[in-house]
Amino acid sequence: MEKRPMQTFKDVLNLLKVYDIYIHVGERLWDLELAAIEVDNLAKADLIDNDLYLRAKLVLEREHRLELKKS
Repeated sequence: MEKRPMQTFKDVLNLLKVYDIYIHVGERLWDLELAAIEVDNLAKADLIDNDLYLRAKLVLEREHRLELKKS
């Protein structure tokens, strides 16, 4: 898979859309958590390489931390 810039939650959502995975639970924190689960599933199925997986997980962890600080 090509190198994609992975810096925002939107980038992660765009990655998931490539695999027809659309996330909108309604609360941002839940969306982040579900996206993390879906990224894990893509990696377990060997649909994304380890580098892309790690970049996506870092973005999701950062966004999750920021969202918790808002609460």
